[in-house]
Amino acid sequence: MALEVRKSRMSINKRGIRSLGISESFIKNIGGKSILAGVVVRADRIIDGFGLSLTTIGGMDATENIISLYKALKRRDINVIFLNGCVISWFNIIDLNEVYKKLDVPLICITYEESEGLKKYLKEYFKKDWEDRYKIYLKNGSREKIILNTRKAIFVRNLGMELPQAERLLNKFTIQGAIPEPLRISRLLARSILKSKLSQKIN
Repeated sequence: MALEVRKSRMSINKRGIRSLGISESFIKNIGGKSILAGVVVRADRIIDGFGLSLTTIGGMDATENIISLYKALKRRDINVIFLNGCVISWFNIIDLNEVYKKLDVPLICITYEESEGLKKYLKEYFKKDWEDRYKIYLKNGSREKIILNTRKAIFVRNLGMELPQAERLLNKFTIQGAIPEPLRISRLLARSILKSKLSQKIN
């Protein structure tokens, strides 16, 4: 199934365009939850807000927790959502179409490497519900390869905008390497919170 595309309401050239980057951090078999961190970043690189949530390692609640994180921010000025992959928290798969449908905000889901697919891993690790997980993954559609202005290759799924518009947004928010700033910062935040939680348990 192809991802839904609607005409975007945003003006990419607007200096104050706001993005919400969402990343996670977890350690398998330590606790049962992954840290979800969301960071609001403007195109002029000003950080403009934070949001946090949890999602279950190996669960099926990533979609609802991404939606909850966004809604808890109570922001109406976010123009685009960046997601650091749709398969998070050890095969807790985000339903991109559902996120877009519920939030009505254009989104770009980014990965950084080629993939052989998930089916064999889902069948091995999730014998009871692997088909449900795989259906969500297939529903998310195929990825498109983009070469950024930084000369790094990434793979994207985009909803709410055409691919050329997604590419322009990614270049606007990527200073170096392959990771857009909202995702780089949200990943650092998620890792810092996880490290702090682990330190508290040890001490």
